[in-house]
Amino acid sequence: LFQGDLGPFNPGLPVEVPVWLAINLKQRQKCRLIPPEWMDVEKLEEIRDQERKEDTFTPMPSPYYMELTKLLLNYASDNIPKADEIRTLVKDTWDTRIAKLRLSADSFVRQQEAHAKLDNLTLMEINTTGTFLTQALDHMYKLRTNLQPGEGARSQDF
Repeated sequence: LFQGDLGPFNPGLPVEVPVWLAINLKQRQKCRLIPPEWMDVEKLEEIRDQERKEDTFTPMPSPYYMELTKLLLNYASDNIPKADEIRTLVKDTWDTRIAKLRLSADSFVRQQEAHAKLDNLTLMEINTTGTFLTQALDHMYKLRTNLQPGEGARSQDF
């Protein structure tokens, strides 16, 4: 719980504050949250449709789109018009992007690539496959070094 002095704030005038503060004030019924511009059904439909259409990852409206959506809908859904539709659209976009990421990772491993370029991914998206990719690369490295001719016999350490 935040304790201390804030402001001065003028009643009725919008002001930008950090998300943690906005949520704290909202929980204490001291403010009304205004969602970001991109948190709009029409804009999110365009983003979802574009993501489905493109083979590559399209830029997201915020590098924290998933985290912000989750926080704002959990704590201030009454301030967000069409909150349920927004939740569904962001989830659809997330699912599309994660499916693309899995396909990219699968292709990367199958082709035994040494590096990959993944533009327009958010940290949360990267973290969903980070462990898998790290382990896959480690196994590929071990297989490659064991298959190369060397001095003496090498162990099959997996």
